[in-house]
Amino acid sequence: MSRTDVLDPEVARALSALSAAAKKGLGDPALAELVVIRASQLNHCAFCLDMHLAIAREHGVPEQQLELLAAWEEAEGVFDERERAALALTEAVTVLTDRFVPDEVYRKAAKHFDDRQLAHLVGLVVAINNWNRVMVSRRVAPGGYAP
Repeated sequence: MSRTDVLDPEVARALSALSAAAKKGLGDPALAELVVIRASQLNHCAFCLDMHLAIAREHGVPEQQLELLAAWEEAEGVFDERERAALALTEAVTVLTDRFVPDEVYRKAAKHFDDRQLAHLVGLVVAINNWNRVMVSRRVAPGGYAP
């Protein structure tokens, strides 16, 4: 089953448009891929991981970052403060363990992103979480992505 078979085309277009708008508004393609990969790791979405790892490499994301992304908090010196703030926010929005994003996580992100960028970052996390849930629930196997 491919990405196009799992959703009604109109819904797929809407999700794709949300993803594209959020990435464009964030204005940092490499960071956008780190964000979507981290959310996909948390959601165990093999299809999205396969796809976004390939895209991240196309955008020049360093292999060390891709290899250590699952342990970004412990990977001192591998991710800068802006990336770390984005990844913390990604995890908080994806998991929502306390039913909300902790104030400190939000404040750290707001130090590195203006209001518009922050809105796009949250939009991107929401978009990939939607895609992850679709692909995992429909049991879409990795390997269907072609650039």
